[in-house]
Amino acid sequence: MRFFIGLIAAIFLYAPAHAQNDQIQFGPPPEWVVPSPLIDVPNDASGLVYIRRQDSLVHFVERGQLHYLGYRYKLLHSNALQLGNLSIVWKPESGAPTVHAIKIHRDGTTIDALPDISFEILRREDQLELAMLDGFLTAIARIPDLRVGDELELSYTTPISDPTLGNSGAGILLLQSGPALGQIRLGLSWAEGEKPNIQLTDDMTDVAKRGVRAIDFSFENPESRTPPKDAPPRFNWQRLVEFSDFSEWEEISQRFSQYYRDAATLKVNSPLLKEAQQIAAAHDNDFNRANAALNLVQQNVRYIYVGLDTGNLVPATAEETWQRRYGDCKGKTALLLALLRALEIEAEPVMASNAGIDDGLDERLPNPGMFDHVLVRAKIDGKSYYLDGTLPAVVPPTTEPSYPYRWVLPINSQGASIEKLDWLPHREPNELRLFEIDARAGFGSPAKKTSIAITRGIKALEEQIQFSGLAPGQLLDVMRQSLIGDTWQEIDDVTWRFDEQAQASVLTIIGNGLVDWDNNGGGGKSLALPGGGFNPPSKRIRAAADSKSIPYYNKPGFSVAM
Repeated sequence: MRFFIGLIAAIFLYAPAHAQNDQIQFGPPPEWVVPSPLIDVPNDASGLVYIRRQDSLVHFVERGQLHYLGYRYKLLHSNALQLGNLSIVWKPESGAPTVHAIKIHRDGTTIDALPDISFEILRREDQLELAMLDGFLTAIARIPDLRVGDELELSYTTPISDPTLGNSGAGILLLQSGPALGQIRLGLSWAEGEKPNIQLTDDMTDVAKRGVRAIDFSFENPESRTPPKDAPPRFNWQRLVEFSDFSEWEEISQRFSQYYRDAATLKVNSPLLKEAQQIAAAHDNDFNRANAALNLVQQNVRYIYVGLDTGNLVPATAEETWQRRYGDCKGKTALLLALLRALEIEAEPVMASNAGIDDGLDERLPNPGMFDHVLVRAKIDGKSYYLDGTLPAVVPPTTEPSYPYRWVLPINSQGASIEKLDWLPHREPNELRLFEIDARAGFGSPAKKTSIAITRGIKALEEQIQFSGLAPGQLLDVMRQSLIGDTWQEIDDVTWRFDEQAQASVLTIIGNGLVDWDNNGGGGKSLALPGGGFNPPSKRIRAAADSKSIPYYNKPGFSVAM
């Protein structure tokens, strides 16, 4: 998934592959681009910029899609001078961006800045701290002598493609919720025979202008539009255009099935077959064997996302992942599928959204970009179990995914549609806090305190990753540095453990500190248990413009303090 973002509009694209290039090109705009006419700047214009023209256009051709961004901004504030720091991002296997114009309009004259600008090409990985390599290149340049009052003109075209999807693609084009004032145009067009499926939100239908092979959306001084307060996430989708070459989710399921089938196929002399034989010999039932295979992948293959070349969607082979001992969710899934197949355990990949954008997925066009994760679902003794090779080795196969997915897409050769996972209330608290306060020394003296925090779910796994690698002395030092203050004056001891059977993180802190007594008068004092009591839900009120038919929503949670 990748977002290409201008100042006002954002375009999210998924498309097929073509040529590779790692240098910026220069040339005229494509023939299909017809820039919008300029509008006048009002005398009372305010803000950072006024948009005399901004065109964000997507054109569909046989080999993929082309993204054109062209704008002319009147710079009204010194902070807008940051627009002179240009940044163009692309993936080299899709082809090189072509810059058409960089101009400064000042006091009735036009300065062609392009000859004086030199682009520096960086392979700048934005999420190295998360062990992610996406393969995108970034061209940066600085426009000299840019001033408040100037009009900055920029236009360029970027080919967008992914070799995995062949001649199929999908994506989203949208107008942001709080754009600057001026003229903004979003557009889709296509070559003969390349029209995708298109779906509009209701607020885009009224402004759509349809042509022979195009559809445009023009806005002059568009109003800000904030998503409804306290609404389910699906209501955040506003002023949005979806496009997809896929008619059904089954097409995506079938397409990816071949990739995972090939990646999970082992050679006759594969060392993974020996690993599977050892697992089978050491365990007497399929659940324990599946758990052992999962533990092998979790424990012995570190996580690194590699999106280079076709790696954004195609999994590395099981043997390659095992040989190099690292992989992303795709590679770990292929490895786990290979082991389960050798153990004669039925299993399939399942695509999901860790980003949580799957609310209302049944209302969206089929789009592989709606998913950012893949895991395994196995059939064991008549039950379905989820196995996630990217989670810590303390997580066994579970009948419910560790993340609260709303929809998943099974991947199989017959082709599957998206599948709704029913929401179930928490059977046990996500957070349980136990406090013991010994205040026998008196109201004015520090009390001895013991706090036991029991955490479940994703937060528990985060704590497992954070704390499991710390020696006891390191953990004690970390807690002293972060907690001593108003609540804790001294911390004497800290212990932590992960209860695998309960799938819970247990953190115990022992120390002392002052107690925030409530003065009841007449020498009497009382204490409200921290986090205790019943807190009624907040009053739900929305602006009058928001639809009263939209349901209210808050993220489910279950906590206890005692």
